Amino acid sequence: MTVLTVSTGAGKISGARTDGDARFLGVPYAAAPQGDRRFAPPHPTERWDGTRDATEHGATAPQPGLHPAHTHLAPLTGPGWVIGDGHYLNLNVWTPDPGTSGLPVMVYIHGGGFMIGSGSAPAFDGAAFARDGVVLVTINYRLGTEGFLALSGGCTNIGLRDQIAALHWVRDNIAGFGGNPDNVTVFGESAGGTSVAFLLHSPKASGLFRRAIVQSGHDEMARPLALTEKLTHALARRLAIPPTADAFRAMPESEVFRAQAALLRNEQRPDLRDANGVDPGHRRALFLPTTGDDVLPDPIGVASAHSHDVALLIGTTREEANLGLGADEFAGFDAHRAITELAATYPDAEALLDRHGLHDPAVTAAHALTSAYTDLLFRSPSRRTALRHPGRSYVYEFAWRAPHHGAAHGLDVPFVFDTADACRGLIGDAAPGTLTYAMHRTWIDFATHGTPGWPSYGDTRKAMVFDGDPHLCEDTAPIDIGAENLPRTTPTTGRSTDAEHRNPSPKFGARRM
Repeated sequence: MTVLTVSTGAGKISGARTDGDARFLGVPYAAAPQGDRRFAPPHPTERWDGTRDATEHGATAPQPGLHPAHTHLAPLTGPGWVIGDGHYLNLNVWTPDPGTSGLPVMVYIHGGGFMIGSGSAPAFDGAAFARDGVVLVTINYRLGTEGFLALSGGCTNIGLRDQIAALHWVRDNIAGFGGNPDNVTVFGESAGGTSVAFLLHSPKASGLFRRAIVQSGHDEMARPLALTEKLTHALARRLAIPPTADAFRAMPESEVFRAQAALLRNEQRPDLRDANGVDPGHRRALFLPTTGDDVLPDPIGVASAHSHDVALLIGTTREEANLGLGADEFAGFDAHRAITELAATYPDAEALLDRHGLHDPAVTAAHALTSAYTDLLFRSPSRRTALRHPGRSYVYEFAWRAPHHGAAHGLDVPFVFDTADACRGLIGDAAPGTLTYAMHRTWIDFATHGTPGWPSYGDTRKAMVFDGDPHLCEDTAPIDIGAENLPRTTPTTGRSTDAEHRNPSPKFGARRM
């Protein structure tokens, strides 16, 4: 291992060169959010003297631990809450060589339901991207109560504000790591993908990135300010404190976690359904972005006024709800219980479940419910996001079925990062190398050139299906499910250029070893 030094706006940092890349880990992009800086916008990090060590991952955002039944997800969620020095608003950089210049930059925002996760999860190791000529950045941001409440004396969308602060850091510092600040692609999965979808709508993020990739996310999973305030008041009641920033600052994170857990168990849980009877988090995501503030001024369902020049790649897995929402939870459900479950957050539950085979003798109630959730929470709104996007948009679907989970939520991530070895417990030992090559190469090509190699969705309604033999075909995802909750407007469709049609389907060769 060779030690390398790079200068940033806050001071010098020392990273490590390994075989094929150089990495700088745990680099603060904002001040530690402690004391008066809790429940406040991110503050610029203080300068340091000397050279800060950046050879080990840093602290992570306060978060509850993984449920024992979900420990197999650790490669995707990371080490949990690592207190460290408290500077958890940090990021990690992998680069082929900090001495070069002009390389494409990719910034990854992790998922975890806006409650858990970190940029240091094994699945997000950036070595393969660096090996292939990309400067890869992963970030932490504030989660749960710390990041997504609406407190008197505080501000809303703190987690998104952190992400925007990290993008400012990238713009100002990434050239020192060999990256091109004018060629930044922001991407993420699950809550990270939804974050990216909303950054496309934020005037505060305008101009900070050139391309966006949304994996298993979309721009409809947000709440209006009034409902975020309702959640805030419910948590405050549970903690027996007023719903103010000062009162929450006085509470230890452990007490806050207990209150969060109680609401997730439906103890004193507020009704977070909107005027149409829909909870966009469907009782799974307690914390969501908030519309109606300076970060996200527009309601959901309208085209962004800030991303006409941003190309978008967006997609889902084919069986999203198989993991986290799927067979384990719903295995014993009959038709009545399936209807009751969905009706708690969606008014047309029986009709939607019937559409997914609820009354077909060959379909179990659990399968109908997971299929309905897959379309309602992910596939349909992601396609509407693609159609609404004012720039060029391209759609994919991950369809390769892992042995135990099928084509489930999150299983595309190790193929994108080429980190299958770190995720064997999730994807098994038979993951095809050709699929890894195809997805990893597509993400790099999109970040480098702005096109993944197939026609835009608004022109063709075609999607690239990533399975053992990636191929372009008509998209099978329904467009209409869940659209009842949106404004009655016609989606905006991006138009593609002739150049984008010259190579309508990428040629995926053997994986480079």
